[in-house]
Amino acid sequence: MQDDLDDLFATARQRPPEPSAGLLARVLHDAEGVQDAQARPLRSPYRRRHRLLALVLGSAGAAAGMATAAVAGVWIGFAQPEAVSSVTAAWLADERVDLIPNYDYLTE
Repeated sequence: MQDDLDDLFATARQRPPEPSAGLLARVLHDAEGVQDAQARPLRSPYRRRHRLLALVLGSAGAAAGMATAAVAGVWIGFAQPEAVSSVTAAWLADERVDLIPNYDYLTE
């Protein structure tokens, strides 16, 4: 069986497939139609503003991420969770801070 496959592949390598002239003509005709459609760019009155906004903010996903980070930063600065305030207080008082708390109560 292996020899049969080797013979088949060797025969296929000797005669590579050639596309027909009709197929090539249809492909070229379709390609020219696509090029003609892309040659006419769509003009939008907001195109320049959108390009500037995309340059500054990146994309919609980047803008949403920046907005989320800004809201989170304002919230953390305003509410100051206990972990943040204790680390800040210890840092300002030059005390040692245990950044890896003891989790012995989980093993009980």
